[in-house]
Amino acid sequence: MLLKDLEPGYAVVKEELEKKQAGLPWIQVSPDSPYFITEEGTPWTPIGQNDAITWPEFAGLFRRKNMAAVEEHLVYLAAHGVTCLRFMLEYCQTENRYIERPVGKFQPNMVKLWDDLFALCEKHGLRILLTPYDTFWMWIRWKHHPYNKAQGGPCKSRSKWVLCPDTLAAIKGRLTFAAKRWGGSGALFAWDIWNEIHPAHAGNSTDGFYNFINELSTHLRETETRLYGKTHLQTVSLFGPVLQEHPDVADVIFRHPQLDFATTHFYDAKTINHPKDTIAPAICTGALIREAIDHIQKPKPFFDSEHGPIHAFKDLHRTLPAPFDDEYFRHIQWAHLASGGAGGGMRWPNRHPHTLTPGMRVAQQHLAGFMRYINWVNFRRNNLNHEIQVSSPALAVFGCGDTRQAIVWLLRKEKLKIGMVAKPSNPEKVEIKIPGLEAGNYMVYFWNTSQGIETRRQLVENNNADYLTLLEVEIEADIALAVVKI
Repeated sequence: MLLKDLEPGYAVVKEELEKKQAGLPWIQVSPDSPYFITEEGTPWTPIGQNDAITWPEFAGLFRRKNMAAVEEHLVYLAAHGVTCLRFMLEYCQTENRYIERPVGKFQPNMVKLWDDLFALCEKHGLRILLTPYDTFWMWIRWKHHPYNKAQGGPCKSRSKWVLCPDTLAAIKGRLTFAAKRWGGSGALFAWDIWNEIHPAHAGNSTDGFYNFINELSTHLRETETRLYGKTHLQTVSLFGPVLQEHPDVADVIFRHPQLDFATTHFYDAKTINHPKDTIAPAICTGALIREAIDHIQKPKPFFDSEHGPIHAFKDLHRTLPAPFDDEYFRHIQWAHLASGGAGGGMRWPNRHPHTLTPGMRVAQQHLAGFMRYINWVNFRRNNLNHEIQVSSPALAVFGCGDTRQAIVWLLRKEKLKIGMVAKPSNPEKVEIKIPGLEAGNYMVYFWNTSQGIETRRQLVENNNADYLTLLEVEIEADIALAVVKI
């Protein structure tokens, strides 16, 4: 189907869309750090969450039922430091949000929805991490999906998605359409070209992953280069626990030469999926970030693009109490950032209704406020979770740094009966030793993560070849530090 045949007046719509897309610069990977910048050289960090076109805050886009509410929500997100939304191009938990039906016929109502969403994101400075398929519901409801051969589609079996040549052609067709329609926009942060790639998609093998990614990546880059003279960033996401059963998948997720950054989904069964407290999920997040950075080898950005209490919500039908969930959320995002991830990770709401709480939005705002202390353009961080020394065994330690900058987050491990962090009657004073920083003067910024304020700053001289030492650092429940050479 040709773009011009999509609907009458397409040329006018396309022209208006292109005008709105002209203003927002595209995102790139910094050449001097494993973080992101705009094409103008300004640091940019993905702070956000997963969203869906059927969930309450964006349901008003379909058939333009309530555009004002959607725009009001985007204004609210931008005001709370949110920069990035992860969306799937279709959400096939139901039968009325397929973008193609049948294959190759793009549905006008869905195309208008995405036209509107990209225009609104451009207007309010938000960006989208876009993945073309909702592979979770596509797998579960395969008998209904337009790509199923029984429905006139190209593929006989869901176990052949990655292997079927006709399905590959259909995927390329969808990517071509999306690139032509919305690929000129700076509101498109990056392509997650396949959501949660899994051996089950390829006959219970990872052998076809490399070529599958190579085919899609090459096709998309050639299309965008032809149309725009440049390309958006690319990643492929992975359900994190797959690494335990199929460790060889790390070669494509973390080290495929055509993927610009790496993403996995932090669904640890013992901690994140069904949290008993707000401490263990943070410690697990720090460990998973360190593991991912070790996998990557050649430095490039990494972040968790899905996490949340999925087992508690989906299987046990339990929505976590908001105060507990807010702290669980805040702890995960600080463990993510301090351990060397780009941003705070992207929560899958797993709540009823399927939205983040106001407390989580405040936590995102407070994370965004901290970002100004670090020069992300040249922050060549290494994970230092194990290397930073703290005098108190009551604290969990998260950190990353290079020779001129460091981030440290300390979290008290004592918990109340309800699983939240206990604050002592008097702040504890601890000694912190941070390795790897060259000699010189440093400014240390102390950040209250709950209130989103700088509590103090301290000038420190580093004369030790092994460690920069900070004495009598006061900590109640947790504290974040930015250490920057002057």
